[in-house]
Order: sequence, then C-alpha cells, then structure tokens
Amino acid sequence: QVVELISSAIGDLVQGIYYENSKSSEENCLTDDIGISRWKEQVFLSHSALLAKSCQAAMELAKHSAEIQDMAFQYGKHMSMSHKLHSDLQPFVKESSSDTMAFSLNSAPAILHQEFLGRETWLKQIREVKYNTLQEAIKAGKGVTSAIDLCCCHRNRALAALERFPPSEARDALANIVYAVTRFP
Repeated sequence: QVVELISSAIGDLVQGIYYENSKSSEENCLTDDIGISRWKEQVFLSHSALLAKSCQAAMELAKHSAEIQDMAFQYGKHMSMSHKLHSDLQPFVKESSSDTMAFSLNSAPAILHQEFLGRETWLKQIREVKYNTLQEAIKAGKGVTSAIDLCCCHRNRALAALERFPPSEARDALANIVYAVTRFP
C-alpha cells in the first residue's frame, strides 16, 4: 500500500511538472486561460500530492485506521496548498517597495485577478501595460485579497485535519509548521 501511494505521488508530480513545463515553453503562454480550479488541480499534482500521500503513507506504516490516514492526507494536501498560495503572494505582499519581485502570470493572485476582470479585459491589460504596472494593477484588484483568503482557508483546513489527532507535541509541531509557512507580514 505504501509503495503504491508513493508511486502514485511520484506519478502525479511528474505529470504536474510536465504540464507546467509544456505550458511555459509554449510561445503564447500568456494567453493560457488557466482559471483557479485548474490552478488548484495543477498545484495538487506538482506540489501537494507528494506531501499528502507521504503523510498518508506514514499513517499506513504506523497501522492507523483509514480515517486517520485520510486526515493525514488532508493535512498534507492543505498545508502544501496554503504554502504554495503564500509563495505566490510574496511578490504582492512584500513590504519592501524598493524592489519589485518577479511574479508569474500563472500565480494564484494573477489568475484570480483575471477571473475578476474577465478574460478580454485581462488580455488587454497584459498587452497595454508594463510588467511593474501590471503587478500594481493586480495588487490594486481583488486577486490578492482573494488569494490571501484562499491561503487562510487551506491553512484552516490543514489545522482542522490536525484537530482529529489526539493532542501531542507532534501535533503542535505540525500546527506550528502550518502557521510558519502561511505567515504574512
């Protein structure tokens, strides 16, 4: 069972990275209409599946019930999703205004910004503004606050999964990891 879980996680990771690399190498990747649900699927494959299935496998090795294994899976999945959202948000929430951090048009804040604007307005905005101006437009829109809300939602779901485990130092340490990877300035 553990070998199957880890094998499927590696398969998910390869599939996710292949998809990311094939899209980023395309000439017209700026016009890729990814959407937030597609973003979540992609992040699960390329980032979250390995942690989620590894947490589940650890519970399988310790001979815990299927319910506990699922809670471990949920913890790993949501912790990883919140971490990825937090990472995507950094160029938009960093307080150092002197440096503009690079961001991806396929990051959660940019995708959510696109969803609020509408596809045609988003493409027009990309064509007409400079990179720094585009980053400021995304900061000023609803994409960043929506991404922060989504990050907090996944953080809370990871913490809720942990609550199903008995109180212990290990559970507290796992909760502290979630807080550490989702802390905003």
